[in-house]
Amino acid sequence: MSTEEFRSEQQFVTALYTRLDDLRQKAEQAVAQALREVGNGAQARLERDVLVAEQSGLLSALDSGENGLCFGRLEFSDGRDHHIGRIGVREDDAERTPLVLDWRAEVARPFYLATGHHPMGLRRRRHITTRGRQVTALHDEILDLTDTERTGYEGADADAVLLAALDAARTGRMHDIVETIQAEQDRIIRSPHRGVLVVEGGPGTGKTAVALHRAAYLLYAHRELLARRGVLIVGPNPAFLGYIGEVLPALGETGVLLSSPGELFPGVHATGTDRPGGAEVKGRAAMADVLARVVADRQLLPEEVPAGTGEDTDVVPEPALEIDHDDYGTLLLDRTMAYEARDHARSTGLPHNLARPYFAFRIIDALTEQLTDRLGADPYGGPNLLGPDDVAQLGKEIATSGPVHAAIDSLWPHLTPQQLITDFLEEPTHLTDADADLIRRAPGGAWTPADVPLLDEAAELLGVDDTAERAARERERLERVAYAQGVLDLSAGSESFEFEDQENEYLAAHDIIDAERMAERHEEADHRSTAERAAADRRWAFGHVVVDEAQELSAMAWRLLMRRCPTRSMTLVGDPAQTGDEAGCGSWQAILEPYVGDRWELVRLGVNYRTPAEIMEVAAGVLRAHHPGFEPPSSVRSTGVKPWVRAAPDLAGAVGEEVLRHRPAEGRLAVIAPRPLHAELAPALPGVRAGEEPDLTRTVVLLDPRQAKGLEFDTVVVVEPADQEPSDLYVALTRATQALGVVHSGRRPLPAGLDRLVAVD
Repeated sequence: MSTEEFRSEQQFVTALYTRLDDLRQKAEQAVAQALREVGNGAQARLERDVLVAEQSGLLSALDSGENGLCFGRLEFSDGRDHHIGRIGVREDDAERTPLVLDWRAEVARPFYLATGHHPMGLRRRRHITTRGRQVTALHDEILDLTDTERTGYEGADADAVLLAALDAARTGRMHDIVETIQAEQDRIIRSPHRGVLVVEGGPGTGKTAVALHRAAYLLYAHRELLARRGVLIVGPNPAFLGYIGEVLPALGETGVLLSSPGELFPGVHATGTDRPGGAEVKGRAAMADVLARVVADRQLLPEEVPAGTGEDTDVVPEPALEIDHDDYGTLLLDRTMAYEARDHARSTGLPHNLARPYFAFRIIDALTEQLTDRLGADPYGGPNLLGPDDVAQLGKEIATSGPVHAAIDSLWPHLTPQQLITDFLEEPTHLTDADADLIRRAPGGAWTPADVPLLDEAAELLGVDDTAERAARERERLERVAYAQGVLDLSAGSESFEFEDQENEYLAAHDIIDAERMAERHEEADHRSTAERAAADRRWAFGHVVVDEAQELSAMAWRLLMRRCPTRSMTLVGDPAQTGDEAGCGSWQAILEPYVGDRWELVRLGVNYRTPAEIMEVAAGVLRAHHPGFEPPSSVRSTGVKPWVRAAPDLAGAVGEEVLRHRPAEGRLAVIAPRPLHAELAPALPGVRAGEEPDLTRTVVLLDPRQAKGLEFDTVVVVEPADQEPSDLYVALTRATQALGVVHSGRRPLPAGLDRLVAVD
């Protein structure tokens, strides 16, 4: 092998990190200056967001670890060559020629797509492996077969780098795949489709990694738009979000909000659990109509009065609220008056809280008219004795009356989403008795993830009346403008009288800035990142949304997400065969048709990079027992290790023994068991406590099948498979990259498809 080739690459990497150290210092200074000096105007905020996103992304890429910042080299037949890395680096601030190409640049595509049959102008593709700042290995692929030059680093196996990455021990955190992106994955990552792109694939096909890298690519290709609007990534649970949390920072991208479905309503962190069947009821699309009726129920009329209560039993007095007014006695807010006001408010089409002022104004006008008729009546039948000023004064007194506003509140109260949904769940209405029993919650109960879409729907139905808040902000702005104008006036008045008749060649402050702009500069800047602002604002519209395990979300959850992305620029990732949530839609058409019709694109990934063929054969057998035509993704590798099964009455003891026996020296082992068994199993597992949020960086972790979605481990032990639904069992069986075992008590027969496991004692 050529030591000169190796030495040359090491010299390049050394020079690269010298340049990166300089960039790190400049990035830190740029971020600090941007946060310190920028104003609060819309354009200034956008420029700051773009700058901070770029520089913070660079710092995150550097801080996330130095391994693999440069991982390849393209040598073209025309003599050009380019190194390729996770981030683009230029030789100096003025030089346009890149030192390292960003993997997302168009010129970098041959690194992922070129083949011997279609070399795309390449003569050689080099993979560079580093540890820290040291080059540890080179692997060259010859793409121009007419080129006879050899370096000694050519490999017979073109997939050697990919297989090495697949066989590497897991760390409990997902790593980016920029070194090993395959051609089918690259086409999806760079897809020009601007609407909803659905990426479907079985276990281990890399669909999550593809979606994350697509988010990174879009942030690169549409920096200004997405820096302003941000990207939302929705994952099934907090453990999954922790698992994928380092991927985008390692690629230099920080302007992203990661959230589970239970965290998508600001101020609410849903930790409760629904009773069986409850989440399915809450997730139905019909719940939108139910909640609309619940809101309408809170827009009341005075109570009906039973017949026979009047002096004349043939005449039923009209229901009315009696309002005691300190100065004018009792006012009557009758049913006709309230009905007309309610009809007027509803006709505006505004949400409940925003329509409330229209209801209130009509009531106040009607009560004013009532009082005018009473006080100004001419005993001889002539016109009303009160003039316009008198009527206006009465109107003001009615409008400021506490009892009048109390009566209005009793008929059309101001509501919050939390208040409305709490009341509804404690006493569900407009549902069958059976459905109401499934979702009924005791007072003080915790919010569940299925409640979050209900809260969001309620917020849409109620609206936020921010009139007072906007008025206060405008008053503050006018005060700042007035103060600024005073400063400018003083500045203008301070000019020397000696120059009154001369053309003053010096510019004063008022010559270059007006009061509005000066006040804006002194407005307190919002230094929160785009992601932080978006997380706090329910009405934030994201530039792009990525949803993982998308098949699990309910119809109501989709209503929430579509509100977050009015442009419908989305990447949805999932596998209908793994649908486990009772509220999950499963069908892509059922999910998307109400929002985009047929204007969406489906792409499928058919190669399993994670699961060895021996394990995939067993997992596929479980689903084929229920769906005979099921075809799993094809595995790219085989380990020769057969999955095993052990039957033991002492379930916890057997699981503990197998964990000790199979725990890898490096890597991670997961025990996947139904949630009711966790308290029994946890004491037998080192460092595990039942009920805690799993720490995926530990050597051994205990999960239920739903928590395991999207995750991968070197070794997996599945416990009591007969107690798991087929789709959940399929998920559990396909999490392992190396070895799989099953432990069961023998109380029930093994599910169909597991009969080919190798039995062990």
